[in-house]
Amino acid sequence: MKAICNREGLLSAFQLANVAVPTRDVKPILKNLKVIAQDGRCVLMATDLELGIRLEVRSINVAEPGEGILPAARLLAILRESQDEEMTIEVDANACIVRGEHVEFEMPSEEPANFPDLPVFEDDKYHEVESGALRDMIRRTIFATADDVGRYSMTGVLWELDEEHARLVATDGRRLALAQGPTKASGGHATKGMLPVVPTKAMSLLERNLTDDKEMVQVCLRPNEVLFRTGRAVIYSRLVEGRFPDYRQVLPKKQTAKVALQVPAFTAAVRQAAIMTDEESKRVTFKFAKGKLTLQAHGATTGRSKVELPVEFDGKGLDISFNPAFLIDMLRVLSPDAELVLEMVDGNSPALLKSGPSYSYLVMPLT
Repeated sequence: MKAICNREGLLSAFQLANVAVPTRDVKPILKNLKVIAQDGRCVLMATDLELGIRLEVRSINVAEPGEGILPAARLLAILRESQDEEMTIEVDANACIVRGEHVEFEMPSEEPANFPDLPVFEDDKYHEVESGALRDMIRRTIFATADDVGRYSMTGVLWELDEEHARLVATDGRRLALAQGPTKASGGHATKGMLPVVPTKAMSLLERNLTDDKEMVQVCLRPNEVLFRTGRAVIYSRLVEGRFPDYRQVLPKKQTAKVALQVPAFTAAVRQAAIMTDEESKRVTFKFAKGKLTLQAHGATTGRSKVELPVEFDGKGLDISFNPAFLIDMLRVLSPDAELVLEMVDGNSPALLKSGPSYSYLVMPLT
């Protein structure tokens, strides 16, 4: 296989595909990428056996069709450090040679037939979601997934799909994010009776591939795996095992206090108050009184903070404490002009933040 490529374009594709290259020892050949060049197209393949991607490389001229194995780490370093606008790559079962105007690199290669194949998207049952909407849904939920292996069933995002709606849910047991958007089903594809949880790593790779807001992304959920198809990639992932919590049971059915908040002002107040928290006291207390919200924090070695923010509140005084990081994580994925409403029951019950009809964020108070 021989191809002449734009270095920046190939670097971008390599960086995307490299997400699926395993960080732990699985099979030595999986530390590489497989390249297939035929009919004027070039596709990169990478997998760690749990996550995989087929990615079309653009801005490339296929001089000799074929396939080969590309050393991922070395070639990525070459593409980063090179100053050439174009580079030529030749690869066979024995060697991979990369040439620029003033440089040449030769690396050992392997037999491409030894690289495991990846599932292909051939289903006629799937959902379609607009790329821009899906990217926003991912960003508004992925940060709330668990990174503790002890909470394995929460180390991903739950997908619920019906005829007209896509709903993504993530939780780590201390907070929960729920985002939904419009979708269209084809062939009767649905998740009824399933609790498909897509791993966080796969969700992150999918988000990075969503660059065209108007492009339609196809989603096919199977009993143990999921396939996503964009205009230039097919992403495969195994689903997280275990049973995802019934999130509907923890969503408050009523509230005694409701406060409208301005995202920029509220974000600034939380960040300022959080300055005086420390590792022992990751706590900011929110004191709601008529027309005013006071945020207070105190650290044994850091000092104390007090920040006042005018709000439209005329109910009974209410004090509630949160880990400020949980609020900041949510606030940073909202646009400055987004509407935001905080709903509370009391100082000991979960609080719910809503941004329009499509986004809810539940956070447990510190008691």
